[in-house]
Formats: sequence, C-alpha cells, structure tokens
Amino acid sequence: MKNILITGVSSGLGEALAKEYLENGDNVYAIGKTIPKKLDHYPHFFFFPYDLSETFMIQSTLKEFFQNRSFDIVILNAGVLGDIQTLSQTDLMDAKAVMEVNVWANKELIDTLHAHAQVKQIVGISSGAAINGSKGWGAYSLSKAGLNMLLSVYAKELPEIHFTALAPGVIHTPMVQHIIDKVDAETYPSVKQLKEGDIRTPDKAAKLLIATFSKLLAYESGSFLDVRTMQ
Repeated sequence: MKNILITGVSSGLGEALAKEYLENGDNVYAIGKTIPKKLDHYPHFFFFPYDLSETFMIQSTLKEFFQNRSFDIVILNAGVLGDIQTLSQTDLMDAKAVMEVNVWANKELIDTLHAHAQVKQIVGISSGAAINGSKGWGAYSLSKAGLNMLLSVYAKELPEIHFTALAPGVIHTPMVQHIIDKVDAETYPSVKQLKEGDIRTPDKAAKLLIATFSKLLAYESGSFLDVRTMQ
C-alpha cells in the first residue's frame, strides 16, 4: 500500500488518478476546491479542501495535513488555463493569476512538504505548451515553462527527492472541453490541431500515467518528459 498525494482532484485527471490509486488499495491524500463525490466513500481517501490560488496561506494551512507523513509520490496536478488570447490582449493580473496556481502554489507545496513530510518522488503535470510557443497560449505556456524550471532547480537543491515535469498528452477534461467549445480554431490554429489529435479520457490517461510514474525514476531528476514520446 502506497501513500499518494494529488492536487486538483475535484475533476478531470486529478479525480481519475485518485480513483485509480484508490481502486488499487492505496492511501490517497488529496487537495482540491471541492470534494469529488465519486471518491468520498473510499476509506483510504483523505481530502483537504483548499483553493491553491491562496498561495500566501499554503504553508500555514497545509502543514498539519502533511505533518510526519511519508509520500511515495506527490502529483502536482492542479492547474488553470487562463483565457486563450494574444499576449497583448492579456491583462497582467490575469497572467499573474495563472502563474500563481501553476507555479507559485507548487513552490509553496514543495517547501511545505520538504519541511514537514518525507517524499520520494514529485511529478509536476506540465504540458507541451511549455515548449510550444503557440499563438494565444501565452500565460499558460509561460506558467508551464516556469513549472518545468521550478522542478529543475529543486532537483539540484533537494537531491533526496526525484523530480519530473511530465506532459500527459491531451486529456478530455473540463479545461480541454472549454477550448473545444469556446475558442475559435481559425484565429488560433493550435486549437484545430488539438481537436484533430488524440484525446484520451481521464480514466485511460490515469492508467497510462500511473504505469509511467515508476519509469520516470530512470531519468535524470528535474527532466521534462512527454508521455507521448516515452512509449
């Protein structure tokens, strides 16, 4: 039985990962805005409600949840998209809000875990957007590039923990559905590519990722990897 910590479990990939681990008989410690009703009945599901955009309170609020625990893997999955629009149209406060959740919340979580818990492996859910400078994805791309570098730096500073930034491929989450429904593919060509590409269900993606996590340990800590090119 493993101890797993997952952020962003209220829907999508985070919820599917939590469910898969729980079905395997593992202990899942989860952070999200709202408790996923599908998971509430599992006896090994431990949920802490928290909005990770409130970065200034993460360390003081979550330290007791982490205190003296040992985690086999921490999956930093929580993330926000922001609006798909050109950078010149993007209000700086909106860009900062994306950075707050996708980068700085993870810094605070890692610092709190390092101070109060034992952790073997940390995986940050990144994106191909971290390296593809596609029109319209500015704030999100910047935040995921920032996440990749955050984990790369921590890999050097906390060598006892193995870090990976992992792009999971395109997954049918509320975030992706919003892009498909609301964003004009003529204006933003990357949206057309997304629609026409391979989109996995959260359940299938969770199974693939869980099978992949142990393989990440063979790579240098701090690496950015894409599950689509690892197979």
